Amino acid sequence: MLHPETIPEELRKAALQAKQRDPLDPINFFNITWKNEKNEIAYYVLPKQITGVPCNIVILYGKDFPTGSHKVGATYSILMEKVIREEVDPFYHRLVWPSTGNYGIGGAWVGCRMGFDSLVILPELMSQERFDIIYSYGAKVIATPGCESNVKEIYDKAKELKREDPDKVRILNQFEEFGNYRFHYYVTGNTLIELAEVLRKSGIGNGEISSIVSSMGSSGTIACGDRLKEVFPRCRIVGSEPIQCPTVIQNGYGGHDIQGIGDKHVTWIHNVMNMDAMVAVDDMESKLGLQLLTDPVGKAYLRSIGISSSDVEGMADIFGISGVCNVLSAIKVAKYYDLTAEDTIVTIATDNVDRYHSVMEALNQRFGTMDPTRAAVLFEKTFMGVRTDWLQEGTYEARKRWHNLKYYTWVEQQGKTVEALNETRSPVFWQKQQKMVEETDALLLDYRAKRGFQV
Repeated sequence: MLHPETIPEELRKAALQAKQRDPLDPINFFNITWKNEKNEIAYYVLPKQITGVPCNIVILYGKDFPTGSHKVGATYSILMEKVIREEVDPFYHRLVWPSTGNYGIGGAWVGCRMGFDSLVILPELMSQERFDIIYSYGAKVIATPGCESNVKEIYDKAKELKREDPDKVRILNQFEEFGNYRFHYYVTGNTLIELAEVLRKSGIGNGEISSIVSSMGSSGTIACGDRLKEVFPRCRIVGSEPIQCPTVIQNGYGGHDIQGIGDKHVTWIHNVMNMDAMVAVDDMESKLGLQLLTDPVGKAYLRSIGISSSDVEGMADIFGISGVCNVLSAIKVAKYYDLTAEDTIVTIATDNVDRYHSVMEALNQRFGTMDPTRAAVLFEKTFMGVRTDWLQEGTYEARKRWHNLKYYTWVEQQGKTVEALNETRSPVFWQKQQKMVEETDALLLDYRAKRGFQV
């Protein structure tokens, strides 16, 4: 997944052809990568006119993964690790994928392509597009009460299913499965290390990454920061969440509509002791920012202020709601830390607007259709108006507080021990998880060899 150029040429060619011809063909597993058909990293450098800051804000975007989101990398890694360790059997086990969106979509695609009976648990208020995609991949869905932040309801349903058939049901919980962490630590992290050099050669930045900014759903993606700090010690890892549900920053709670993040708890796989700051962004600004970038009138306004047509169309193609949230978070970080043209912030665009047309239409019904005046107001309010409030630095005291929040979900509700929780405070714990990448690769090669696969 890190180096698709090492896949045998004919197989790589066949996989790339299937990407367009037959997206449900399992050969698309070989398209789970941050790189395109030319083995170039899929990134986008935001124009300074949209950020209003001198530092470089670079987007690593996931829309070209097989399911239209990089979450498929996490779902594949989790299931692959369990298959090669003989923990699950497609002829017997039923997989349950607790999710608020893209992970469930990834689980439906991966699980069904690998022959598993797959069931996704999803809050009922997620966009209709999410449900439609899951059904199209062949999985079943259970809709639980609530919105993005109602994760406990998902957990409760998963536990109910497990109680009903404990021998057959296997819960693949993105919030605690370290295959998710390892995919992003190794694949995403090393991709960004390569990207820093690509940017330097093109005259962008100083060859380092100053900050990785990522909103947290499962907190898988932000694991790439652990790898980045090993190479760029000054790199700041900054998490983001909705103001409407400031769980980490304020021990807060609430409903919000940045689908894919802000799940009202600190996940088991989140290395909070390595975090440098947390920021929060308004969910409505994230949605309105996406509308500005994707609405024809909004795009016309952006062209009128000097942003090139290629940039306007490029931005419209790579962002979903959480991606805009990440951009607003990155601008906040750039302003707070006074970053310069030598600095580079990297953030993530998980999916794109194809999953949110129903949300965009709801905005039109609520506020009226876009016109030039409204577009100008949205631009000034959402992008130019980013403030440095809602930023909390990761002092040691703050990190301990963030860590302690895990107790209520994972010990009281999910049955983990206090001893296990305390272990996650140590860097040694995370280093052990990282070292399992090498072990996993060896087991995967052995698994293939025993079954006559030559890849």
